[in-house]
Amino acid sequence: MDYPPWLDPYDAEPFVAFSTSHIVTIIIIAALLILLFLFRHQLRSLPERSSRLMRIGLAGLMVSCEIVLQCWYVYGEIWSLQTSLPLELCSLSLLLSALLLLTRSRWLYSALIFSGIAGALMAIVTPNLGYAFAHFRFIQFFVAHAMIILALLYMTWVEQLRPGWRSVAGSMIFVNIAALFVYIVDVALGANYMFLRHKPSTPSVIDMLGPYPIYILGEEVLALVLFSLLYVLFFAIPERLRRISGKQEEQPRIHSKS
Repeated sequence: MDYPPWLDPYDAEPFVAFSTSHIVTIIIIAALLILLFLFRHQLRSLPERSSRLMRIGLAGLMVSCEIVLQCWYVYGEIWSLQTSLPLELCSLSLLLSALLLLTRSRWLYSALIFSGIAGALMAIVTPNLGYAFAHFRFIQFFVAHAMIILALLYMTWVEQLRPGWRSVAGSMIFVNIAALFVYIVDVALGANYMFLRHKPSTPSVIDMLGPYPIYILGEEVLALVLFSLLYVLFFAIPERLRRISGKQEEQPRIHSKS
């Protein structure tokens, strides 16, 4: 079957880390995050109905990212139980972040805020990706991972949910429960979701964490360090500085579900 070049699952041009297209993509994602932060007050002041529609729209876009990926797998005749199920950490974070936008659940927020952001950031910087720009998979990959971060920071900056040290623990618990479930599926299907049975074939941070299964323990330590750093640098220190300066954010207008 002849595929258009941008949809060809056997495209010959490989992804190159920190190529011009990769760096430009990172810059675009960073710019979107900065814009979300700068316009957080305006977004926060929207009427409840407009806010709800925005959250529904964002959630719909996130779910669509996974749907179009599954459609591409089928279209390219490469769908399989071993590689195509949404069982990678970022796939789970994508779908659960969409659910968070709809429910505003504090429990779900605590589970995802650090695991989702850290996982998506690492995927953006060191992608396990085999397709270069402007292949469909390149675009879908970066849009999906950027949406995870945008959704979680939207809930933080606009909906004003706030993480604490319990959120660090919640994210660690979520990652380990997800890993246990996915490992059972991996063994049953002979798959390698979340790289729980061997390392990915492309270069990644995992390469620095030792051989199998040592790198899994290394990932645990790395996750705890990253989650803690994210909390301290982006939440604990800014909150401390606000208190010192006497500035307080306006109180949240919502009380999210547990």
